[in-house]
Amino acid sequence: MAWRYDAPLREMRFVIERVLDAPASWARCAAFADLDLATAGAVLEEGARFASGVLLPLNASGDREGCTLRDGDVTMPAGFRDAYRALVDGGWPALACSAEWGGQGLPLLLDAALREMMAACNHGFMMAADVLHGAYETIKAHGSTELKSRYLAKVASGEWPAAMALTEPQAGSDLGALRTRALLQPDGSLRITGSKIFISGADHDLADNIVHLVLCRLQDASGSAPAGSKGLSLALVPKILPDGSRNAWVVDSLEHKLGLHASPTCALHYEGATGWLLGEPNRGLAAMFLMMNSARLHVGLQGLGHQEIATQNAVRHAFERVQLKAPIATTPAMRQLLLRLQAQTEGQRVIAYAAALAIDEAAHHEDPARRERQSRRAALLTPIIKALLTQTGFETASAALQVFGGYGYTREFGIEQCLRDVRITMVYEGTNEIQAIDLLQRKVLGDGGLALDELLADLEGEAARAGVLPDGQAFAAALRAQIAEARSTTAAIQAAAANDAEAPLRVADAYLQGLSFLMLTWAWAASARAIIGETDTAFAASKRARVRHGIDWLLPEAAAHWAQARATDTPLAKLDPTH
Repeated sequence: MAWRYDAPLREMRFVIERVLDAPASWARCAAFADLDLATAGAVLEEGARFASGVLLPLNASGDREGCTLRDGDVTMPAGFRDAYRALVDGGWPALACSAEWGGQGLPLLLDAALREMMAACNHGFMMAADVLHGAYETIKAHGSTELKSRYLAKVASGEWPAAMALTEPQAGSDLGALRTRALLQPDGSLRITGSKIFISGADHDLADNIVHLVLCRLQDASGSAPAGSKGLSLALVPKILPDGSRNAWVVDSLEHKLGLHASPTCALHYEGATGWLLGEPNRGLAAMFLMMNSARLHVGLQGLGHQEIATQNAVRHAFERVQLKAPIATTPAMRQLLLRLQAQTEGQRVIAYAAALAIDEAAHHEDPARRERQSRRAALLTPIIKALLTQTGFETASAALQVFGGYGYTREFGIEQCLRDVRITMVYEGTNEIQAIDLLQRKVLGDGGLALDELLADLEGEAARAGVLPDGQAFAAALRAQIAEARSTTAAIQAAAANDAEAPLRVADAYLQGLSFLMLTWAWAASARAIIGETDTAFAASKRARVRHGIDWLLPEAAAHWAQARATDTPLAKLDPTH
């Protein structure tokens, strides 16, 4: 069976048009007021054709060929350079960028759907483009007039790709331990010296220039910078300097990885490379978070793309694979497994697209209060999306491989590459454990629960709407129960944190899982409400079956996570390093 992808355009349009009612939001945003559903649908259809027609055929060959490093230059797999030129010429990287800088000025919501499709078809290829929007936002917000004039339009279009240079051998999650140095020069430029590792797309032959955003320590007159994260600055360091010469940085090696063989992960060092400050001195981490938050949403969408393509191919195989004179899809065990994958994937798409819509409104809504509220909403949802969609992406690929049986363990059927490629999403751009801590400590406890309270109030409104619909009582009751769990558990953690600072850290993972089930319950309830009045009876029946499966069969698992999240007074045993 050939590895195939059919873009879920019907599902995407259902979420955008019916569940989220995005057109009503666009009407309240001056930047999108002229956007209609016909245009949005055409964008999605063209994106689907590009993803399945251009990117998917390069996925397996790119994995087998991989990237090569010769004489300090990285070469991408065959066909990738032409595909990247087609990506740029099609305007896809600039979809959600401002028209002022050569973008199309379309909503991030459409960009999210596009990224889901492209990551599903060729995750390795998309690694070269996924940083672009975050780099664009960072340069736009923090670059000088001269830097924006020189670099912003090129980055927005994708003509000059970007890379994030954060990690060093001694500094992974602990960015405060970074040692890369920057010295201010008389002409206002910086001289950058230091080593970085695990830098995706730091060098390749897809374009003539690559823009690095580098975290470094800007040394003062005494030769030092403030210790820890307070002493970090952000620099823009291009591969090719304005005078056409090559900058002074060298790729030392490419990592040999479990997956994403078509994406070059570089170890490199800067040998007095020329760069320019982005933002204020010693405020680099705050500037970089613009890029990081964008990247975390995009990583979640990578997980979602893997879920979709793995589920599609598992379902097709289950109907084609005949054992004991019947397709294996007819067995209860397979139906249970495949319905789970479908219910999870469709529910998580609603959550991810809701976050993208919140980001759009935070930037463009006509009501300032709404902008502030949606900014808090997006910040709250980002760690949930990054952790939930990537963990489920890996679990879905593993479960889909199970459907293929022994064939799935071989290269020919495609699912083994999907499993290898998606695993890294749980690690990079902040491990999922860090996402849990960020969610609980910064996004919930950090603001006294304001963003969470706003979210829960909105979810209560969805429960009220669901309760008056045919067969809606089950969804309303399930959603109200999850809201109650979130409120009581959060209160218990807040109380425990007052006397035990480690208490939130012990239960953060379980808390994120609990809120993930809360959001899934909302997504299933909102989908059940939105399907009312659907004229496509076959689509409506399938949708009802899947969201009901989520409530009946998946939601009971939430109870264990909430119970663990409330166990704030349960100590952790000490680890014995000898066993």
